[in-house]
Amino acid sequence: MNPIGEANGEKSFGKPLAGKVVLVTGGNRGIGKAIAWKLASLGADVGICGRDEESLLRAASEIESAGVRVHAQKANVSRNHDVAALVQATEKRIGPITVLVNNAGIGLFGPVQVHSEEDWDRVLDTNLKSVFLVTRAVVPGMIARKSGDIINISSLAGKYTFAGGAIYCAAKWGLQGLTGCMAEDLRGFGIRVSAICPGSVATEFAGRGPKDASKLLTAEDVAYAVGMVVMQGPQSFISEVQLRPVGKPGTT
Repeated sequence: MNPIGEANGEKSFGKPLAGKVVLVTGGNRGIGKAIAWKLASLGADVGICGRDEESLLRAASEIESAGVRVHAQKANVSRNHDVAALVQATEKRIGPITVLVNNAGIGLFGPVQVHSEEDWDRVLDTNLKSVFLVTRAVVPGMIARKSGDIINISSLAGKYTFAGGAIYCAAKWGLQGLTGCMAEDLRGFGIRVSAICPGSVATEFAGRGPKDASKLLTAEDVAYAVGMVVMQGPQSFISEVQLRPVGKPGTT
């Protein structure tokens, strides 16, 4: 088995997500790649996107080893044209999207006064606007089928502030609000919208400086939580999951 699928000591018995079609934005690396692998290992066909074609092809090859169909497409999900093309191509290749994981995100950190307007636009467009655009493109099909899961990868930075986090926190606080409103707008159509809020995760994501990796979450921890949300019973609705490492970063 691909090592990504061995997180949390779990082995998959059967394919409980067989017949599901998942789209994971930013699924070419880090948390997104772990989520894509996790849901593929449970039987779902998977679409992934990212801006780097080389890493997309590597990720697609790994995910295909789970024995599912995979569609990988280069896309900038902060651009409406790219989003429309992504959703159309994914559904043509592997079928109607039943699970959307809005994972694409970047981080820029530092005092608010050192950042430029371009920094603000880049973070807000990637971390917040993209969720609006991709969700808007996928939801009509879910409404027609009266079912679907939308999972937004947020952060504890969407609930707590910290020095140097102004732009990142603004995007994630906005994502928390957007997620809650989407949930209320769509639950009447049988669509569940959830937020996963991890603390510090050991990935190549640009964080706030070096940390002890033994006191960080892993990408697979986040993927495990996504799998749990997708596999909940049809009558239940997990609106938010907060994830923290057992060891508190910055302590000895």
